[in-house]
Amino acid sequence: MNQNDDNKQEIQVNMPTELQGGTYANQMLVSHTPEEFILDFVLTTAPIATVNARVVISPAHAKRMIQALQESVQHYEAQFGDITVLEAIPQGVIRH
Repeated sequence: MNQNDDNKQEIQVNMPTELQGGTYANQMLVSHTPEEFILDFVLTTAPIATVNARVVISPAHAKRMIQALQESVQHYEAQFGDITVLEAIPQGVIRH
């Protein structure tokens, strides 16, 4: 056991009823400042795109999220097969 294991504390996560259904987004815009990353989740239903959630995180947390997503995608693909990524971006959508 390393020193970090001694400091780990179990945290109970509460999921409010109004958030249990989630929010669907088919686009994401990412911007940053020196202190934070801003993730704007967007629902695009042409001709309108609407930000339906904004998440602001620290740079260190952004790296942890990337690692967690990479691991999750690897597990998904091991179970269900490769994910096909379409490179085309819908017209009028801005990628940062």
